[in-house]
Amino acid sequence: MNTKSLSAPHPFQKLLMKWWFWLIFCSFFFAVPILRSINRELPAPLPVLYTLPEFELMDENSKVFGSKDLKGKPYLVNFHFTSCPTICKDIMRKTQRIQKRIRGLGQKVQIISITVDPDRDTPQKLFEHARSLRANPFVWKFLTGSKEKIKSLVVDGFKSAMGDKELGENLYDITHSSKVFLVDAEGEIRSIYSMDKKDINRMMIDLGLIVNRMIHIEKGA
Repeated sequence: MNTKSLSAPHPFQKLLMKWWFWLIFCSFFFAVPILRSINRELPAPLPVLYTLPEFELMDENSKVFGSKDLKGKPYLVNFHFTSCPTICKDIMRKTQRIQKRIRGLGQKVQIISITVDPDRDTPQKLFEHARSLRANPFVWKFLTGSKEKIKSLVVDGFKSAMGDKELGENLYDITHSSKVFLVDAEGEIRSIYSMDKKDINRMMIDLGLIVNRMIHIEKGA
């Protein structure tokens, strides 16, 4: 028996000992996923449902705030009022969770909560409400204004319902949507979501895609 032949390394073992082999292997191993990620096409954009008219309201700091301030960034809109006896607490609680989930996006997106009871929800009251919810003032804004402006924006702009409803024993509710509206950087409504877990997850995906598409456009510009 030729013991020398038994101890001789296999040609593949020789190859594994070459520095240039590992250089090529590592370059290929890491480059392919990166190239796939860069060249991967984004899904088709969400359809435009309708375009919001320009609007100007007042934020919780008593400063004029509206569509011009939101130009260039996507945002989520919901409706509420601070004395709401029904759905608003749940809406705000879930909006707190949404705020936490989008914090990785910094100030690239915003959350807008518009009161449907502007006669009672003054900027000062909204300020206190925002602080109680631990709202990030750079991300989550609370808006009020005249009842005429609010109703026009809700009904004509968002094509949603708004109206008073007596509950008895000095309690009343204001009928309003419990949905969340996704508005893109150009003021176009792209989707509407319920506040259940499945729809909130879908909302996060859609919002991420809109931001991702914006970044791609900025890099290509």
